[in-house]
Amino acid sequence: MSAPDPKALGKRAAAMLAELGAISAESGRLVRLFLTPEHRRAADLVAGWMRAAGLSVSEDALGTVRGRFGASPRRLLIGSHIDTVIDAGQYDGPLGVVAGILAAEHFARAGIELPFGIDVLAFGDEEGSRFPATMTSSSACASVFERDALASTDLDGVTLADALRAYGKNPDDIAMAAYRPEQAAGYVEVHIEQGPVLEAKGEPLGIVTGIVGQSRLRVTVTGQANHAGTVPMGLRHDAFAGAAEMALALETIAREHPEDGMVGTVGHVEVAPGAVNIIPGRVVFTVDLRALTDALRLAAVERFAAETRRIASARGLNAAIETFHDIPSAHCAPALQDALSESVTELGHAPVHLPSGAGHDAQVMARLCPSAMLFVRCRGGISHNPAEFANAADMGVAIAALTRFIERFNRG
Repeated sequence: MSAPDPKALGKRAAAMLAELGAISAESGRLVRLFLTPEHRRAADLVAGWMRAAGLSVSEDALGTVRGRFGASPRRLLIGSHIDTVIDAGQYDGPLGVVAGILAAEHFARAGIELPFGIDVLAFGDEEGSRFPATMTSSSACASVFERDALASTDLDGVTLADALRAYGKNPDDIAMAAYRPEQAAGYVEVHIEQGPVLEAKGEPLGIVTGIVGQSRLRVTVTGQANHAGTVPMGLRHDAFAGAAEMALALETIAREHPEDGMVGTVGHVEVAPGAVNIIPGRVVFTVDLRALTDALRLAAVERFAAETRRIASARGLNAAIETFHDIPSAHCAPALQDALSESVTELGHAPVHLPSGAGHDAQVMARLCPSAMLFVRCRGGISHNPAEFANAADMGVAIAALTRFIERFNRG
């Protein structure tokens, strides 16, 4: 079997991503949310590519498009997602789907009989941009879907359950989407790095060692709204000043563990009453805390909570903390990391080993089976932005490496 041509693969991938990137709910920017008409169009396009590659196609109860090659009940799973954030780039997620299709096509076209089958998975919901629940599609495949998510609502008040029904799915069938552990031989995902490390090192591909765990909190700080001109500074109960001190406490805590990739972010702040001449009486802000070691992350959350209580007490404020998202870290399977590294090396590149600071479907699939990720260099480390870009040459090398990885998986 002749080796795939990385240059040709890269050109094909770039063309496919451009075609998929044109499917958007808005003119002038890419917005493709879960269970929308745009999701339907994207899923149909991907299904067509799968069939053209020689794969049989099905779709599960959470909208995951599955391209199947080979009859063996033991499956190598390759995938990523086709939903986007608001005002997205065209590479985050879809690159992994396209890479899986092109790699599987190499074996399907050659009529190779593998001792395992290949399933290419195009998940519909990884970003959580429409509903306040992330990675629901891969969670269903991994048999860890939480049915409470069905009651979550989008900005229009539509529940996930109702959106599934409108999409032609039956929420009662979600359990049927799950793979059994004995069916899943492994999971691998190709994804842009979404960071600057590979570009800084001058290498196109990286081997992911693990994916950070995440804690997301909602903090409500209550003080007393009052006149901005008549209340002396020492007699105020300023909710925003307290929240600002809490945000700085988070920064201090996160900076103590750079070796573990710990980061802390206050990404959303609501201030009330929100007038220029009124002392803020209530502030709600979010906290996103990530680290590769769960024990360190959870300890940091506890320390932040203690600091928040201390600051609130000192300033005469009340503070309430709610956890609305918590996902453990996932460490990539060493054997799969080694196989990816060898594949990259054979192509003449030095594999860079690095953790992922972003969440991915691989994080969920690791709860089902051994999982791994191959990162692809992206320009400027920019992602979740229209400027997101990976060049065709790098994508082609990634798909060639994925193909070699499948050959290695075949040899055991």
